[in-house]
Amino acid sequence: MSSLILAHTRYQLLEQIRVPIGLVASAFFPAASMLAFVVPFAGDDPVGATRATGSMMMIGAMSAALMGLSISVAQDREQPWNPYLRTLPAGPLPRFAGRILTTMAVMIAAAVPVVVIAALLTAATVTAPRLALGLAALLAGAVPFMLIGLFLGFLLASKAAIGVSQVVFFPVAILGGLFMPPQIMPEFVQALSPYVPSRGAVELVWAATTGSAPNVTALVMLAAWTVAGALAAGWAYRRDEGRRFS
Repeated sequence: MSSLILAHTRYQLLEQIRVPIGLVASAFFPAASMLAFVVPFAGDDPVGATRATGSMMMIGAMSAALMGLSISVAQDREQPWNPYLRTLPAGPLPRFAGRILTTMAVMIAAAVPVVVIAALLTAATVTAPRLALGLAALLAGAVPFMLIGLFLGFLLASKAAIGVSQVVFFPVAILGGLFMPPQIMPEFVQALSPYVPSRGAVELVWAATTGSAPNVTALVMLAAWTVAGALAAGWAYRRDEGRRFS
């Protein structure tokens, strides 16, 4: 099984490299936001710049997980190769695992320009162990978004997945405090923020990179969103398989 997972991962990584628009899109927006907003307004504050860097990294991870994964899965479903793959005795695990590992690789790649900008142009500071812990927190926090991406990919056609994933992405990112610190947002947004998955995800990254105490409610809700995303993705896969192959 592990060899099949590696084979699917290799294939999907090669596909990503040959058509790198998804990687470019995931990396460009957070890097551009770093240059436009973080460097001029928070670049001189070590803690603020470090937290903002974590937020920009999470934006890139969310983009790869939610938009990239939903669109790629929806497009795969429309290819004639996909029904054949589903007839193979290995089951869906190798393809799912390969897709998840490829998405994680895109997340790490998208974080690199943000980290470089933070190191060169801001006062952000982090030790090597905390940076490694922050990247691990980034991947862990992105799990519910990958599951939601799978859910949308199995539920929608590719053209619909493009629009719906974007509609979901921006409100969730804003409410989670990724574009601006939660404490300066309106009171009703502050009250709602801990209940969206992006807030719990970025709290993990902030805690890992700065040592701050995470919001407990946000972490509990992140776990709840992960469970809900897993159930939704499983249901969407079974629904799609039933409609296509029953």
